[in-house]
Amino acid sequence: MNTTLFTTPRDLLRYAVTRFNTAQLFFGHGSMEAFDEAAYLILHTLKLPLDRLDPFLDARLLPEEVASVLAVIERRVVERIPAAYITNEAWLGTYKFYVDERTIVPRSFIAELIPDYFAPWVNQPENVSNILELCTGSGCLAIMMADAFPDARVDAVDISADALEVAKRNVANYELEDRLTLIHSDLYANVPAKKYDLIITNPPYVNSGSMSKLPMEYRAEPELALDGGKDGMDLVRRIVAGAAERLTDDGLLIVEIGNEKEFAEAAFGELGLTWLTTSNGDDMVFLLTADQLKL
Repeated sequence: MNTTLFTTPRDLLRYAVTRFNTAQLFFGHGSMEAFDEAAYLILHTLKLPLDRLDPFLDARLLPEEVASVLAVIERRVVERIPAAYITNEAWLGTYKFYVDERTIVPRSFIAELIPDYFAPWVNQPENVSNILELCTGSGCLAIMMADAFPDARVDAVDISADALEVAKRNVANYELEDRLTLIHSDLYANVPAKKYDLIITNPPYVNSGSMSKLPMEYRAEPELALDGGKDGMDLVRRIVAGAAERLTDDGLLIVEIGNEKEFAEAAFGELGLTWLTTSNGDDMVFLLTADQLKL
C-alpha cells in the first residue's frame, strides 16, 4: 500500500471506516459502529486523548505514525478480533482495564447499576461489608464494587487461572489488593465460609443455539466465558442454588443474563424474579432476595 496517500488522521479515519464496513466487521466490544471503533483505534495508536478527535483530524502525521495506524487497521480486519485485544485496553464507564485473550472483553449492564448502589434495593451502602462476585474474568465488576463500597471487602471468583492473572493486574493497577481477594474456584467451591451482603455475577449465559451463530469477534474470546449450555442457564442454576446459604438475611443476588430472559424465567420464574432497568431495557439483569432464595 502507498502510505504517502495518508497524511492526516482524517485520511486514516475515512479509510478505516470504509475498510471496516467493506469487511463487515462486527462491533459490540466497546464500540457500536465502524466510525467509533476507527476513531478509537487511531487515537489510541497515536497516543492521543480518546475523547478529543476533532483537534487532531488535520494534523500532519509522520510516515511511521501512518504505518502504525495502518497496521492496526489491517489487524482488526484480517484477524477479526475485538479492538480491546489489539490495544490491551477496555473501558466500563470511566474505568479502564487491561485485557487480553485470556479473558472476555469487559462489558456488563451490572456496571451501570453500581454508581447508584443498586437503589432502591440497597438502602444503606455504608453497611455493605462483604461482597462476592462470581465469574469475575478481568476483575472489572469486582474493582468497581470495591470502589463504590469503600467499607466492604470483595471476594472475586473465577474458574480460569488465566483470567485471574489478568484480574490480578487490574486489581494492582487500582491498588485494591488490601480489600479485593481473587479466588481460583469453580463457583462457590473454594469461597470462604462467610455471609455476603451482595452476590453479583455476569456468568456464561449464551445458549447452545446462539453459540453456533456468534460473530468471529466473539469466537475470539474464551469459550468458557460465554457458553452457558443448552438454554444458557447451566451455571446460573448452580449460582442460584448455592446463593441462599452464602447470603446474609437481607442479602441480594444480582445476575446478568443478556438476551436469555425467556430461559431465565423458565428456570427461575417461580422465585419471582425482579428485573432491573438498564440502558438496554428491563430484561438483562435480575435480582433475588435472600428470602426468595430460601423458598
